[in-house]
Amino acid sequence: MKSKVIVDPHFRRMGEIFSPADKQRLADLVDVVWGHDEPMPQADFLRALPSVEAVICTGWRYGDVLGSAPNLRAILDVSGSFPLTLDYDACYTRRIRVLSAAPAFARQVAEFSLGLAIASARDIALGDRLMRRGDEKYLWQGNHGTFMLYDKPVGIIGYGSLARALQPLLQPFNVTIAAYDPWLSDGYLRRQGVTPMPLADLLASSRFIFVMAAPTKENQAMISRELLELIPRNAVFVLASRAHVVDFDALTEMALAGRFKVATDVFPIEPLPADHAIRQADGALLSAHRAGSVAEALTEMGEMVIDDLEAIVRGLPPRRLQMAEPELSKRYASNKAKSPIL
Repeated sequence: MKSKVIVDPHFRRMGEIFSPADKQRLADLVDVVWGHDEPMPQADFLRALPSVEAVICTGWRYGDVLGSAPNLRAILDVSGSFPLTLDYDACYTRRIRVLSAAPAFARQVAEFSLGLAIASARDIALGDRLMRRGDEKYLWQGNHGTFMLYDKPVGIIGYGSLARALQPLLQPFNVTIAAYDPWLSDGYLRRQGVTPMPLADLLASSRFIFVMAAPTKENQAMISRELLELIPRNAVFVLASRAHVVDFDALTEMALAGRFKVATDVFPIEPLPADHAIRQADGALLSAHRAGSVAEALTEMGEMVIDDLEAIVRGLPPRRLQMAEPELSKRYASNKAKSPIL
């Protein structure tokens, strides 16, 4: 008899995360309960919960119902974070694995972040705007203030899956990489080929800075105005993870003043208000939370989910998704800026 699994991915769509082949693989592997794009009604969820071994969802919107799930072995969240409204103590006590699809976003966000960094340093978007309105400058005159990524010191803030995907992309540029991550030991970081460095020193010494830290209860506005003021004037600051970790008002002021180059894919409020001041900063490269929404990469998420689900129903440990850890799961913070459409 096949295991029963609730598949309730809303706000994601089934066809968005599961290729036709993987959708068939899912159906062959387990008995799918629900499996529609619309959110599963609570009454239907509660009716099915006692008999299922796993729940595939986006966030946990079902309340304190784990007591009604005697057979539950895993919760697989098809977003880039862990569900916040979940009783993790109960999960750990009952050995219910809580998994996040965050690793599915790593390659696409890393690629996009590299693009933002190079485009910022070389003023590619600004040059396009100038040319379209007939104000372009050619050759060296059009390269005032631009510089290359090659041979520069790079700083990465937050050394998780995004940073680990970015690191090999930087290697051809012969950069030196420093990293700051208070959740990782210096020895671990050195073993990954990066130099551990205090945050203030990293900001002051890096020409390219990539912010890839997940939002936690401890790091809101961690990169404060005082720390932003340490960034060299000829630097590029790429905000790729969440605006939660930066004093965004101070960052906006510095972008408007041309203090350093800014590239950001995330904002404190999304959609970004039409009158937000950062829209007027010529030195800022802005992107509408697009780094992690490439169609071909989202189906990789479905592949990862089914690979780990197959391991779980066979009594084996999952290997592809990120597993919640008792020491860290309660320290993550919500990302209130994130729009339901993203």
